[in-house]
Amino acid sequence: MTPVATASAEFAGPVEPSAEDIADIVQDLGDQIAILAAHVHAATHRLLTLIAEFDRLQGWQRAGFRYCAHWLAFRTGFDLGAAREKVRAARALEALPETSAAMARGELSFAKVRALTRVANAENESELLELARSGTAAELERVVRSWKRFGRADEAEQERRRHATRCLSVFPDEEGMYLVRGRLDPEVGALLMRAIEAAGDALFHGSAREASPEQRRADAVALLAERAMAVGFGTSGPEDVPVSGTGAQRYQVVLHVEPATLTSGTEPGRADLADGTRVSAETCRRLACDASMVSVAHESDGAVLDVGRKTRTIPPALRRALEVRDRGCRFPGCGLLFTDAHHIRHWADGGATSLENTILLCKHHHRLLHEEGFRVELNAWPGGRPTFYDRRGLPIPDAAPAPQLPRDPVHALIRHNEQTGTEPTHATCSARVKYDDAIPSERYARALQALGQLA
Repeated sequence: MTPVATASAEFAGPVEPSAEDIADIVQDLGDQIAILAAHVHAATHRLLTLIAEFDRLQGWQRAGFRYCAHWLAFRTGFDLGAAREKVRAARALEALPETSAAMARGELSFAKVRALTRVANAENESELLELARSGTAAELERVVRSWKRFGRADEAEQERRRHATRCLSVFPDEEGMYLVRGRLDPEVGALLMRAIEAAGDALFHGSAREASPEQRRADAVALLAERAMAVGFGTSGPEDVPVSGTGAQRYQVVLHVEPATLTSGTEPGRADLADGTRVSAETCRRLACDASMVSVAHESDGAVLDVGRKTRTIPPALRRALEVRDRGCRFPGCGLLFTDAHHIRHWADGGATSLENTILLCKHHHRLLHEEGFRVELNAWPGGRPTFYDRRGLPIPDAAPAPQLPRDPVHALIRHNEQTGTEPTHATCSARVKYDDAIPSERYARALQALGQLA
């Protein structure tokens, strides 16, 4: 009978834990989750510190990316909007030592730090940090959003004064760059900002609305101008505007260039805009990759002998084929849809205007290949993929290399934090009160005074 009894015990179901055992298990799981979350917060602080240092050294620019956020999204898999927030918070955190130290100890989540870095400064950091420790991230976000930066004024008088100061000027500086300065009525400025945001979203794949780098806004303004010129100000409707299109359709600016300027290995000749602004030879070569061309023959005294027909560097049929094949900028990690067609071997140097000798590049990466020392090789294109090289001649990988992690990355993370003095408990990153409405009113008052809302 013993074997039977043994078999019965072997196939018996698991013993149901008691209510007291379940309570202990749940308590232990909760503590483990809270402790590990604090370790993640501390590791996130380390991540932000590294991002700030990488951004300061402009490592993203050396790799051919527009901004640090684009590089971060490519290398880490973050959404572009999330990457921008990481970079913004990393920059701001450097000026907030108390907040930085609290996050390094695992006390603050990135959500709380993200909210704090929007409004905190050296004068109000301590009060806002105390509020962040007390409540939830949602409550901190509510306080930050509700902050009124300005008091009420005599609106009618203020409006008359503001309207009288409206102005706008656009002029080239001594370096050939155009300066834009002005003051706009609130509704006009808001309309312009919304248009710039819409153009930026279209240009950068609909990224989250946020305070963007100055260069991103400049790129968006260029797209606004191109689209406005494409629509015109008469009978044309928006439905007639191409999403992309050839340079001949999009650019209405006249650039006067001598043939020697477009040929590599020769001293450049004339290259200027209608107002006399000098344009560099390599910039002329970039613009000539995808534009409309008119040949003009001159006498030695400058008199015009003959004016040829306007021709397109990239014919419409080839442009359509490029858009079908490339589907946006070909530079690794980019893919923007608003592009120029680039001649791998420039047509002025004998390169063919063909599918095999052209690729699509956004304006930023097109500039890198002409003015910034980057290059691209044919690499059996179109059957293969183009290979890009940076200024040092090193190939740029098509995809970010996979990081080499230890066998147990969570254990390694905790061990690293402990070695740097971070040993969180189950209460380290938890809100100090259970409900937000239980936060003492004087703590709110100090935080609002720090924000300048109360006298």
